[in-house]
Amino acid sequence: MENFETIEVTTDLLILGGGMSACGAAVEASYWAKKYGLKVTLVDKAAMDRSGAVAMGLSAINQYVGLCDGKNTVKDYVDYVRMDLMGITREDLVANIARHVDSTVHLYERWGLPIWKDEKGAYVHEGRWQLMINGESYKVVVAEAAKNALAEAGGEYFERVFITHPLMDGDRIAGAVGFSVRENKFYVFRAKAVIVAMGGAVHVFKPRSSGEGLGRAWYPPWNSGSSAFFTIQAGAEMTSQEVRFIPVRFKDAYGPVGAWFLLFKSRATNSEGGDYMVERKAELENWRPYGLVKPIPANLRNYLGMLDIMEGKGPIYMRTEEAIQKIAAEAGDEKAAKKKLKELENEAWEDFLDMTISQAVLWAATNVEPEKKSSEIAAAEPYFIGSHSGASGAWVSGPEDLQTDETRKEYFWGYAHMATVKGMFCAGDASGASSHKFSSGSHAEGRIVGKAAIKFIVENNKLPEVDPAQIAELKARIYKPLQLFEEHKHASSDPDINPNFIKPKMFMFRLQKIMDEYVGGVSAQFTTNKACLERALELLGYLKEDSEKLAASDLHELLRCWENIQRMWQAEAHTRTVLFREETRWPGYYKRADFPRLDEKNWHCFANCRWDPEKKEWEMIKRPMLHIYPEPQEHELLGG
Repeated sequence: MENFETIEVTTDLLILGGGMSACGAAVEASYWAKKYGLKVTLVDKAAMDRSGAVAMGLSAINQYVGLCDGKNTVKDYVDYVRMDLMGITREDLVANIARHVDSTVHLYERWGLPIWKDEKGAYVHEGRWQLMINGESYKVVVAEAAKNALAEAGGEYFERVFITHPLMDGDRIAGAVGFSVRENKFYVFRAKAVIVAMGGAVHVFKPRSSGEGLGRAWYPPWNSGSSAFFTIQAGAEMTSQEVRFIPVRFKDAYGPVGAWFLLFKSRATNSEGGDYMVERKAELENWRPYGLVKPIPANLRNYLGMLDIMEGKGPIYMRTEEAIQKIAAEAGDEKAAKKKLKELENEAWEDFLDMTISQAVLWAATNVEPEKKSSEIAAAEPYFIGSHSGASGAWVSGPEDLQTDETRKEYFWGYAHMATVKGMFCAGDASGASSHKFSSGSHAEGRIVGKAAIKFIVENNKLPEVDPAQIAELKARIYKPLQLFEEHKHASSDPDINPNFIKPKMFMFRLQKIMDEYVGGVSAQFTTNKACLERALELLGYLKEDSEKLAASDLHELLRCWENIQRMWQAEAHTRTVLFREETRWPGYYKRADFPRLDEKNWHCFANCRWDPEKKEWEMIKRPMLHIYPEPQEHELLGG
């Protein structure tokens, strides 16, 4: 096996990731680091310009509270998030992001992002909380600001370096290790504080796409659970690991549906023309009070459509032609209607070209003209994120000034958005129980943790110790798949089939099959039960044993090996927490067939878990669901 040079980097603050939250952290941390003479270092698995969930672009900013307009309050946004997550959310975290997110959006505009304006100069809203943008270069704009901030403060950033494990000094984070995916270099980063912002996870479950389309997913396919793996391995308490997100998107190419529902006011119907949101309205009574609020929670909207599919009324169609023709007809005379029709047609295509080019390609390939023909929509496979309508991530401290006497005991331990591991901060998909932050809220949360982490360093300004034996052991473990391949590659004529090892792609297929069939994936109609979950844990145990036999023929396959180990740990945390929560709280994301209803008495709480690195054991924990705002009464939620 080739020699791998060890590169040691010492810094004050280490930011792991290059997506929206990492860029926000870089901007804010660099500002404060410059004042205190501290160094900030960012490490990205990819290249910052096109890294993370916004890599391809975006057609809307999904969180803008608009506090300066006086139409919404922070409490309004907290109530919206709480109801959409069926009553389970950390209000202090959601509120902290909501009160800062508008300033983040204003920064975007200052940096050059085109945000739609009306004739009066006001932002054009897609919905109550969403702003329309020309966002094909959204991430490029945000990354440029992060790079500039780092440069101005004397910081640095590394790209194409894949972070795997945390370095620990007792109960304090001391840095991280990883490897270059382009060069024979092993990186050791030592730091006084670490911000984890490496995204969520896709391809834990079997995707709907297969064959040549295997890489297609709604969430970026290269997001492999790096944040969850890193925080779990550090011994951090995790939260909401049962809350996977299943978006409904245009079928096969995962094009966005938000603009069609919110901007174009389109309907979705079954193949018989029935509007399931109307025809199945009575089902929402079974999920009171959450089923009766406006907007209806995303998982319940999914669920009503799924019921049609299970009754054989599929496919489900987005009635694009109906929506476009209706808006055009309202424009006035025939000439005005034709002009409006052309304008709407352009907007429909632009929505995809801004963020999901593959959907535009699929429309073209299948002769879809949205003003003339409906398009199929479908529920995607499950994803693990803490930023969109999911909530999985690390259990983090809230801000001190938003705590009540009651919440302070449970939700606050020193620094805003710090995990239960000293000196480790989490943002974006790495931070749990604070859903609906999307791209702008993730950036805002990055700014929050950037400032908090610098405060921690100023008050704990000593570099933690790192045992050289710990580093040597991790280096050997990380590069083991390369060594295994070299030792046994001649035992078979097919490099992908060998009695001595397993390649990462085959390993991923095994993981996806377990999760899909036993933990409520697409083929199981998103349904599971105790027996299935226990069987999944048994099979995951065998898979974990076989992970020691992962082999890689080059650096790219080494990357894939560790990505799939990360997915495996995310899968286990999810399976254990779904088993722990004995109720169905998010139908449309998953259903426990043996506990098919809400159980507010026993499960109006957070289901948390923690892996003990010393004992090599999982601990399952209930944490109380507490309020920083008065809990609205049912008649208030329903507009009574």
